[in-house]
Amino acid sequence: MLAAEAHDLVKTFDGKTAVDGVSIAVPAGSISGILGPNGAGKTTTIRMMLGIIDPDSGTRRLLGHDRPLEAAHEVGYLPEERGLYPSMPALEAMAFMGALRGLPLAEGRRRGRAVLEENGHADWAARTIRSLSKGQAQTVQIYGSLLHRPKLIVLDEPFSGLDAINQEKLEALIRRQRDQGVTVIFSTHVIAHAERLCDRVAIIAGGRVAFDGRVAEARETLRPIVTLRTRSTDGPWRAALPAEARANGNEWKFELPESGPEPLLRALLDGGAGIETLSIERPGLHDAFIAIAGESAAREMGGAEPGRQAA
Repeated sequence: MLAAEAHDLVKTFDGKTAVDGVSIAVPAGSISGILGPNGAGKTTTIRMMLGIIDPDSGTRRLLGHDRPLEAAHEVGYLPEERGLYPSMPALEAMAFMGALRGLPLAEGRRRGRAVLEENGHADWAARTIRSLSKGQAQTVQIYGSLLHRPKLIVLDEPFSGLDAINQEKLEALIRRQRDQGVTVIFSTHVIAHAERLCDRVAIIAGGRVAFDGRVAEARETLRPIVTLRTRSTDGPWRAALPAEARANGNEWKFELPESGPEPLLRALLDGGAGIETLSIERPGLHDAFIAIAGESAAREMGGAEPGRQAA
């Protein structure tokens, strides 16, 4: 079952195409990331999917509704542009956000106080928004977007402005929501967040979807990488290594041949390579992003963190 879907969405502003035929499918109960550099069309896509703006062409469906705004009370939304009344106390701001989604103010205050206390922020309740740091105010807005217990949470660049500790807390909160059956969509230009959190990603570059599927499927677009350290530096076993293998003394790095690890190991052992260490690692989402979206898009991903995960 899909919680959200978009088909061939197109949006043009002042003659410039911001979104060019985007199609995305978000399964219910998943964490799905919309990944791409700034200006790729992520925010415009999210706003069209939520019904905040209409596409020039294409269709979208949200929580079973062909008209997305009909599902508004079941959606928690954190926009990229944060906005809270500066003079309003944090607890009142949270309750107000809940009320906008149909939650009675008194219940919003009760839930808001409980959320602040559970997360060690009870002292924020009476503080005005202007007295909080940028990261604290953003955290309040995130909490406020969840008070009405939505079925779908949409977070546009939610980690921007948060320090490392609060980023970890937000990641834990997102996982808890997913574990409770809530669907989460978030956009980001930081690949590491998507790799740690997402079941699926849609990679958008230049207003188009370059990939939409499971994170594992994105990583599997590249072959595993072998890192080999040998006692010998030459011998008949060298013929088993691909021609593009990179050498650093007696350490080698190359893509795993299509024949798999067994023939490689056999050739190394029979050829007297003297294996000291050998690891086979699956390329990470950062590497997959480069392969799918291109080097230029990857360079624009400020904060992108490369990394590999064990196969």
